[in-house]
Order: sequence, then C-alpha cells, then structure tokens
Amino acid sequence: MSSSTTFAGLPVIPPTNEPLTTTNPRKIAKTFLAIEQSEGAGARVRRSIGTPRLRNFSPFLMLDHFAIPPGAGFPDHPHRGQETITYLLDGAVDHEDFAGNKGTIEKGDLQFMTAGRGIVHAEMPRQNADGAPNVGMQLWVDLPKALKMCEPRYRDLRAKEIPEVNVQDGKVKVKVISGRSYGTDSVKELAYTPVWLLDFTVQPGGRVEQALPKGWNAFTYTLSGKTVFYSGNESKLVEQYHNVVFDQGGDSIAASVEEGAEAESRFILVAGLPLDQPVVQYGPFVLTSRDEVMQAMMDYQDFSNGFERAQNWESEIGKTMVH
Repeated sequence: MSSSTTFAGLPVIPPTNEPLTTTNPRKIAKTFLAIEQSEGAGARVRRSIGTPRLRNFSPFLMLDHFAIPPGAGFPDHPHRGQETITYLLDGAVDHEDFAGNKGTIEKGDLQFMTAGRGIVHAEMPRQNADGAPNVGMQLWVDLPKALKMCEPRYRDLRAKEIPEVNVQDGKVKVKVISGRSYGTDSVKELAYTPVWLLDFTVQPGGRVEQALPKGWNAFTYTLSGKTVFYSGNESKLVEQYHNVVFDQGGDSIAASVEEGAEAESRFILVAGLPLDQPVVQYGPFVLTSRDEVMQAMMDYQDFSNGFERAQNWESEIGKTMVH
C-alpha cells in the first residue's frame, strides 16, 4: 500500500485538557429505516446517508450497507475530494487502482482510501463457493478544503490490528476501529478527516455509555437485534437496519439491550468533526464549488491534473464482471 511519510490530517482524538465524560447523553434527532436499493453492477445497498432523509451530515456524505453477490461489483470508476471507509462484515473484496495499488480486505478488515486530487479504482467481490454475497459498510467522508487536492493514499486496517474491549462482565464488546472507547485508543493515522468508528455488540442486560468529542456530529447504524437509545427520561427502541441521528448537544451516547431480549444487538457508532465548508457533489466528485466540480469532470475526461494515469488504464479485477 502506498503511504505518505507525513500525516497532514487532524488528530482523531482531539487534544484537550477536558476529560471526555458521559454525564449528559445526546438526544435522538431522527430515526429512519435504510431502504434496500440497487447500486453499481448488481449490488444491493441500504443507503441511509446521501438520501432525502439525511444529506451532507458533515463530514459524512454517504453511508451504504452493501451486499455484493457473485458476478456483481463496482468496476473502474473515479473519485476526487473525499475519503471512503470500507468495513467488511462478511466475505472478501478485492481492490485495484491506476497507481498500482491492489489488495484484498476480508471479514473484519477495513480500508481507508483518500481519493484526494484523483483516483480511478475498482472494488470487486470474491466469488464465495456457496454463492453467498459479500457484505459490508462503506462510508464517504468529506475532506477539508485544504486537503482536497492531496495525493491519494490507502490504509488497510486488519481485523487483528483493531483493539477490542469487553466491559460489564462481557455483556458489552466494542471494536475500537477509530477513536477511543472505555479508555482504549485505536490505531492512529487512518484518515485525514477525524472520524470515530466503534462497533458494539451488546448482550441482553448490557448497557453502553460512550463519550464523544464535543460538537461532533454522530449517528449509529443498527446491524442486528433491538437496541434502546436513551437520554434523560426519553428512550427509543430501534430495530435493525435503522440510522439513528443524534443532536450535537450532549457529551455521550447511551444505549442498552433489554434484559429479556431474545438476542444480542450489534450497532456501529460513527462520529466526525463537522467541516465548515460548502458541499458540491456530482457523483464521485465532491468539491466546494460548481466550478471545481466542472474542473474535476474535465480533468477526468482529459486525463490531467491528477488523472494522468487513467489514460489507457483498465483494472484486471474489473474484467471479471459477468456481462
């Protein structure tokens, strides 16, 4: 994987003299079901950010819970101006780009990709022997304006690298993908835009109190089971495949699974530093003005200003598409 020696991004854990607390849980702003739809070539996704229900929830641009069956995938396509975070829940996905980067993420692995000034790549599923789809989450994150034209880069994060914390006698388990949870910090230098990504599994009777950086936007996506989110005297029972958006006020997220629940709950908690800048998006190009988007389209068509390597390039894995 290509990697720069200097890290130009902001710290994932904000430097502060004030300790993170859990005394004032955030209230729920909205909750909605992520409806399944078609995307790419044969893939099925449940999109919750980047829909009329939730757009440009800075720094988040899009969230897809995807299932890619055999013969489907995302063949060669460009990006500029954002980062993508892909978290594989089941199966395996290959990737390949015009700079010669290639690799595979498997169950529990992540890929942090900074598109920067330009990347053309393909993301294709492995063909599972039993025909099962490859399942995961992909989050698009905006880049700060000053970093939108940085050099593209990747960081693969393997499941074995991710710290895991067990609390409440094992009733709460959290994978600390990015950020801090129960005193445990993640691997550093994953992305340029500060984002926390925590994967919780909660057994019946388990209770989560998770501190968050002040003023960051935050949401959860419920993968399975039934989870109660609460603040003060208010509580809400949320079933799977829902996005739960929280108010900015408050210092933490509080959640639990009822003692008599039939099954455990699993949800992803995501928080990020809001960026004070316009968002102008046309497909995979995310800039801060219409002129910049038009320039990105011309650069891609002309193989210039970051897209030079796209000329006459075709991924090997993209050729595996079943037509």
